[in-house]
Amino acid sequence: MRAIQIREFGGPEVLELVDLPRPQAGPGQVLIRVSRAGMNYADTHQRTNDYLAKYELPLVPGGEVAGVREDTGERVVAMCGLGGYAEYAVAQEELTFPIPDGVDDATALALLIQGLTAWHLYRTCGRVAAGESVVIHAAAGGVGSLAVQMGAPMGAGRVIASASTEDKRALAVDLGADAAIDADPAGMKERLIEGNEGRRVDVVFEMVGGETFDQSLSALAPFGRLVTYGIASREPNTVQSGSLMRNSRAVVGFWLMHCLGRPEMVDEALADLFARVARGELKAHVGATYPLSQAAQAQVDIAQRRTTGKVVLDPAA
Repeated sequence: MRAIQIREFGGPEVLELVDLPRPQAGPGQVLIRVSRAGMNYADTHQRTNDYLAKYELPLVPGGEVAGVREDTGERVVAMCGLGGYAEYAVAQEELTFPIPDGVDDATALALLIQGLTAWHLYRTCGRVAAGESVVIHAAAGGVGSLAVQMGAPMGAGRVIASASTEDKRALAVDLGADAAIDADPAGMKERLIEGNEGRRVDVVFEMVGGETFDQSLSALAPFGRLVTYGIASREPNTVQSGSLMRNSRAVVGFWLMHCLGRPEMVDEALADLFARVARGELKAHVGATYPLSQAAQAQVDIAQRRTTGKVVLDPAA
């Protein structure tokens, strides 16, 4: 089968198109003929081996796929951990979910990792209360574009988006943001407060790190929460307990992998997301579909913020 393999960690050039044996499903696993492989910013960390999980070589990157179960012929979407950038992938059966009729593969992929992340940012980590203001960084991205749409239905008050270009900010407003600000970290605190009509903000969904994290934290109101779920800048942060106490602020970390093995955190949330799509309340923004052979370029475009919404690979191209 055709697949993208990494034999050494490094830049995009380490993503090689190769021919590999078809994987075999073990006990409790299913073999999936992949129609679309999802891409996430975290994939760029897989090839550099600098994320929360560490990897061994060689590996086929990609943590999520949509396609057809070889044993039943059912259309499914699945979390596979690794192995997604290929024509066939293996996933645990409990992490494999039927795709409802009327939902295309790219939408199902958007809802799986990025949709579940957005859902838990609101419900599990941010615990957004009715009427609270919510800041969504990278609002035109995979998680952000869903989180913006979910703001009002989840009970949020004012939704403030940040994005790096005018086009992306316009997209965020079209998706439901009440205000959209420049993502430049310099002066961000003031822009966030201005975007919230002169008030400090209640909740921030933050995945950049570095100065964006610090500026967002300083913009929080008393009892505000900053939920961090990524480190796109690869810049570390230091949080001082005294500062949190003086301002009654909270910092919460989130990694979707901790939801695995807890069906009530995956099955029920995913069912809710599919129901929101069926009601027309939520629409996945699919930004681009790349041929498998262009996986390296796709990662470059994601890292350099050239993409919007969900990015997918077509293993047949």
